[in-house]
Amino acid sequence: MTAPTPRPGILDIHPYVGGVSKIAGVDRVIKLSSNEGALGPSPRAVEAYHAAAAEMHRYPDGHAVALRQALALRHGIDAERIVCGAGSDEVLQLLVRAYAGPGDEVLYSRHGFLVYPIAAMACGATPVVAEEDNLTASVDNLLAAVSPRTRIVFLANPNNPTGTYLPAAEVKRLRDGLPADVLLVIDAAYAEFVARNDYSAGVELVEAGDNVVMTRTFSKLYGMGGMRLGWAYAPAAIADVLNRIRGPFNVSSAALTAGQAALEDVSFAALVRAHNDYWLPWLTGELTRLGLEVIPSVANFVLVRFPAEAGRDADAADAFLRSKGVIVRAMQSYGLPDCLRITIGRDDELHAVVAALTEFLGA
Repeated sequence: MTAPTPRPGILDIHPYVGGVSKIAGVDRVIKLSSNEGALGPSPRAVEAYHAAAAEMHRYPDGHAVALRQALALRHGIDAERIVCGAGSDEVLQLLVRAYAGPGDEVLYSRHGFLVYPIAAMACGATPVVAEEDNLTASVDNLLAAVSPRTRIVFLANPNNPTGTYLPAAEVKRLRDGLPADVLLVIDAAYAEFVARNDYSAGVELVEAGDNVVMTRTFSKLYGMGGMRLGWAYAPAAIADVLNRIRGPFNVSSAALTAGQAALEDVSFAALVRAHNDYWLPWLTGELTRLGLEVIPSVANFVLVRFPAEAGRDADAADAFLRSKGVIVRAMQSYGLPDCLRITIGRDDELHAVVAALTEFLGA
């Protein structure tokens, strides 16, 4: 007898591997590998989460009405065109399921989020990579890579793991250069951290046509990665498609109520932004002082390049940090083996990172 066989291409997928959380034999671990919120979730979100426990026997609101209305109010957008998901990852995967399949291509930049090729291959589509320019997505290269088979273009803006971004004018140029039947997905997971006057998360492009979707998450600024809550803002026709194929109760009651509470806690969100606004340049400056190359970031993490010298390279630095109880993110899977990505954590955690790297480099 033969066992069930998966579709062609499934076994070629390299499973996504999240940031490590534990180190054997180490009790206190400083985890700076997953870009989680430095200050954790809003106290109001935690309170709402606990309150929801008494109703866990009830199915959640499958239409996420209250949360969509809160998101619409916060961002000045149409609630009917918002689709919620179990993290923005689910929304990204739903988009590929709906608009790409065997014989189609899904395009993204060289160091884009690893979920893009995984989602493409899971649906039988072919992932296609466009080279970047100084670790930043290149509109020219993306447009040059578009073919008659291209169905979706993913743009992480800001990009993970580089922390770089494209100005609004460049994103519009990308949209304007795409055929009308190609879907542009702007993955704005880190939008809340960006304070540049030439940046936009993409709302205006969604509202200007029929082929742009913006995705967002509660995992970063709102510190709710464990809740798995994300959302998309899309043209009405695309929102309708996503609602047809998503699970009927794809977001838990706890995530819905905690997400709404987090969204309404404006003061806590401002505190998280202020924390990142201070410590991002601080960490960048300290690492630069140590002689390391830090890629300019507008998100809540930095990408750090280490020398190729044996014993001082990224692998050695990663091992040394772990020996000190510090976990950062190795970048081999993103094609950046000479780099480590470090999340902006609490002040004591960042001081510990700098102290450990100072010792490692003998600075």
